[in-house]
Amino acid sequence: MAAVVEFAKSPAEVLKVGPGFSLAGVDPQSTPGYAGTKADGKALLEAQDDRLAELQEQLFAEGKFGSSKRLLLILQAMDTAGKGGIVSHVVGAMDPQGVHLAAFKAPTDEEKSHDFLWRIEKEVPAVGMVGVFDRSHYEDVLIHRVHGWADAEELERRYAAINDFEARLAEQGTTIVKVMLNISKDEQKERLIARLDDPAKHWKYSRGDLAERAYWDDYMAAYSIAFEKTSTDVAPWHVVPANKKWYARIAVQQLLLEALESLDLDWPKADFDVAAERALVEKS
Repeated sequence: MAAVVEFAKSPAEVLKVGPGFSLAGVDPQSTPGYAGTKADGKALLEAQDDRLAELQEQLFAEGKFGSSKRLLLILQAMDTAGKGGIVSHVVGAMDPQGVHLAAFKAPTDEEKSHDFLWRIEKEVPAVGMVGVFDRSHYEDVLIHRVHGWADAEELERRYAAINDFEARLAEQGTTIVKVMLNISKDEQKERLIARLDDPAKHWKYSRGDLAERAYWDDYMAAYSIAFEKTSTDVAPWHVVPANKKWYARIAVQQLLLEALESLDLDWPKADFDVAAERALVEKS
């Protein structure tokens, strides 16, 4: 059996947004930290599924016995970048009872009547849970900047509010993994055409995706500003090249593994006499 090709460098380090970061300098076609092929990547994804599931179960178990630990994965991207694939092929390896998925669409009238974080606060993961945000509070500093729905003063308030919100989550025991799936404009075009060419994917197509595509450069600028304003020590951004879906999946999987392993998880110790209980079961 061939050896599984692992990452040579930690995605948490090579993909992290730090000082001097430039989104324009990230090649969406690249595979930072990984020298394997597509077949290698698929094998790695499968090989690590069990480890990811075990860590998530330990997190869930600890939450039942007083731990405050929890994990929040925030996924942001342009349309067709593969957020759904991450949920299906990476998060899907975990036990659903320990995962809370929130997919944020356009806000309702009720949600618009509150501050932008109101609807987000209701979806944060409980203790022991892995939360997944498919889009998030960052829509309120991305699309709102692109379309001018919020002025400069309001945008600055929102960046500060986001940092305060995420710092508070971290203080409460939440480990935050923020990911931007970075595809190229040409790759998005190919994926939109693929949807139109496949009747089974027509339901995924929206003319709205095409309308937002016209603002591509504005969105890239908005993302760059968001990274500059909100990539913090407790909640750094990671930009994952996503033209190659297989790479994006193993990169996010590795980010989750590293985050969970950093929590020093373990199985809760039994608060009863195991031998005595085993004897009772044998007699039953």
